[in-house]
Amino acid sequence: MALDTPLLAANTVTLSLIFEKNFTETALLTGYHLCAVGVAGFIFVASARIWGKRHLYLLGTVLIIVSSAWGGAVGTKARTGDTQVSFYSRPNYASLLWARVVQGIGLAPFEALVNASVGDLYFVHQRGLRMALSNLALFGGAFFTPVLVGKITHTIGWEWSFYLIAIFAGVLFPLVFFFVPETAFIRSRDQTLSDDSVHCLNEQHELSTTKGSNGGPTSDKSNPASFEKHSFPTAILPRKATFAESLLPFNGRKSSDNFFKLLLRPFPLFFHPAVLWACLIQGTLIGWAVMIGVVLAAIFLGPPLWFNEVETGYMYVGPFVGAVVGFIVSGLLADWSTKLMIKRNKGVYEPEFRIVLVLVQLVFGCAGLYGFGITAGKVGRYGWFLPDFFFACEVGGMVLGAVASALYIVDAHRTFAFSSLRELGSKCSSPLLVTPSAFFRWLTRKL
Repeated sequence: MALDTPLLAANTVTLSLIFEKNFTETALLTGYHLCAVGVAGFIFVASARIWGKRHLYLLGTVLIIVSSAWGGAVGTKARTGDTQVSFYSRPNYASLLWARVVQGIGLAPFEALVNASVGDLYFVHQRGLRMALSNLALFGGAFFTPVLVGKITHTIGWEWSFYLIAIFAGVLFPLVFFFVPETAFIRSRDQTLSDDSVHCLNEQHELSTTKGSNGGPTSDKSNPASFEKHSFPTAILPRKATFAESLLPFNGRKSSDNFFKLLLRPFPLFFHPAVLWACLIQGTLIGWAVMIGVVLAAIFLGPPLWFNEVETGYMYVGPFVGAVVGFIVSGLLADWSTKLMIKRNKGVYEPEFRIVLVLVQLVFGCAGLYGFGITAGKVGRYGWFLPDFFFACEVGGMVLGAVASALYIVDAHRTFAFSSLRELGSKCSSPLLVTPSAFFRWLTRKL
């Protein structure tokens, strides 16, 4: 599903010529797509909180199939007898624009809910690698797509980049239907440790540690009464659903909250410090990654390198490698660094331990941005490799920041993790509506 957003990255000039639009209008095909991702996420998150996530994954897959087939049909080539001519029959820019908007709506559940699903399925010490893998699927797929699209456009036509997504999403739909059950369930108060409970357990741990330092007993077995005092009653687990029941798109309400209340809940989170921090950590490098993609289309397709769509697509091999490296580094460090800091903190876990990854992001992200700016400004002198290398560094830092911010939100603010993760998507996606077009205008003046 991550293939949808960068689908047109290598086709900017091709589509501008076919639809007779300037670069700014062509960039809006991606801008409105991103806006749809952000806006649709507000509705989907409220729906997921009440009725679960499964129906949204199914709906998103269907919308991607339909919108991708729609987008490809806009570019159907005209035929004269048995000969395929080189022009397109009645190219409809507005139709393609709406197809991209529907694609964005279909993509929204996967951008908004996958990290929350990871939180449903895994314990705290297991989430680091899984969260890194989910972000690799998102960002790695996004940056590998132009590599394929450039070659597809050059060989069989740009419309097949849409058709192939429709085909693969159609193959994916049965897998989602049969093998993606509902992960949300109603948690009783006994199944979730409240802040007071965690504070109580931490005080108990510190008390036992103090006794041990004074020569008193340190073993858990030596003081069972203290643990009985703070024991929690055993929760009654719900009955496991049968396979046939798991295939239903809905299996009951997951929350008694009002839908419209949940729909409006994310807006106050704009002012929550943790959400604002996470958006800045994630959104800054995502925004710059979009701008770098604009530079690739505007600079490398022109003098002095004169790249075609295939060569421009190959430039995305670097950021794809950067996404893989970011996944490996975050996967290795996320849980390892947390366990190390727990040990140094006398066995007490704090969600802020997840923020350590931001230090690595600082190194990769800043090196990538400054390096790309210097080398891309003089491509005649530095060639194509160095800008591509620094683009890879920027993307690696972006993945690290995405993993760090998502892990912190899920661990520290579990009660509103749904809304918080949607805020990350909406704040990072919606402003990008104007980013490509505005940056194209700025770049044109500079050139």
